[in-house]
Amino acid sequence: MDQHSKAEIIRRYRKGYKRAPKSEKTRIISAISDATGYCRDHIMRALNRDLDVPKKISRRSKPSRYLNIIDPLEKVWAISNFLCGKRLAPFMPTILGSLKRHKEIDLTQDEEELLLSISSATIDRLLAPTRKGMLPRGRSTTKPGTLLKHKIPIRTFADWNEDSPGFLEIDLVAHCGDSTRGEYINTLDMTDVATGWTICTAFMGKSERFCVAALHAALPSFPFPIQGIDSDNGGEFINAHLKRYCERNSITFTRGRSHKKNDSCYVEQKNWDVVRKMIGYARFQTDEQLDVLNRIHNLLSLYQNYFQPSQKLVSKERIGAKVRKKYDAPQTPCHRLLARSDVPKHTKTVLRNNSHGLNPAQLLKSIQSLTDELYEL
Repeated sequence: MDQHSKAEIIRRYRKGYKRAPKSEKTRIISAISDATGYCRDHIMRALNRDLDVPKKISRRSKPSRYLNIIDPLEKVWAISNFLCGKRLAPFMPTILGSLKRHKEIDLTQDEEELLLSISSATIDRLLAPTRKGMLPRGRSTTKPGTLLKHKIPIRTFADWNEDSPGFLEIDLVAHCGDSTRGEYINTLDMTDVATGWTICTAFMGKSERFCVAALHAALPSFPFPIQGIDSDNGGEFINAHLKRYCERNSITFTRGRSHKKNDSCYVEQKNWDVVRKMIGYARFQTDEQLDVLNRIHNLLSLYQNYFQPSQKLVSKERIGAKVRKKYDAPQTPCHRLLARSDVPKHTKTVLRNNSHGLNPAQLLKSIQSLTDELYEL
């Protein structure tokens, strides 16, 4: 029982106690003592004096110092493609430097200091009212490819060196809308396991030859040589065309286990983060749409690889029924490549020059403008 409740009990008995006979006063004191735990002398003094119930102190909350930076924070958040606080807070110095260099944001010194010192939890709290809901899920169009399946090995750690750049997970993202009937555009999504470097390209239909042609055209865009490719068991990948292509180019070709989607977890994450979040779930089936979609993918590869930090799992420990996971500091694919000792110096020079010359706000505006054009078509 708190002090407020004890004082209320004494106040309730005070009038009756002053008019009561001695025997009744004794009974009142005993009842209050049992209820509050006070000694009898203290109760008698409290009943005989005018004791008011202590008022609850209402403390006026001090206004948050971050109220003045909500608008610039929302702008940076939008330009970063709505990153969560844990990814945005460590990336804040980089993206602010780029935006100031290209004169996309105007900040006072106090506002800049607050943005650079803000924690990830505060970012999430301030941005919570403006967060948007999730978009609907799309359809799966993967059909098993039984041809040559027994000749393409299941991926194992003996075949791959995932600590080295050049080992890709690939997958198709269908732009079929609500129906998989007829011919429609597909996006080939390719993600490097070690660095997270992602390249997307679109082609019409699901032809085995067109899929290999799209892969061949996109591989030179990676800033490192390709050493391995891992796919799901879809017929667009499990075929003689892709198998011969990998053999000719000395690329290790493996596949995931059937019905085990998490075997391709790296590229599955990018299917949403790169393609679905930007392009959506509409149906695209014309050559004009294909041209616009590939222009979007060219810009998306720059935006994703230079301005979208991600965290990689470092360790995983099981404690009873719980699994404790530890992640590294958020970094963009470009930063991960720059931090590696096995990347040539001339490649790092190209990456630094590209990073310095790119404007994330302008990239995002161009992507959104092309996306509007795509939906108008």
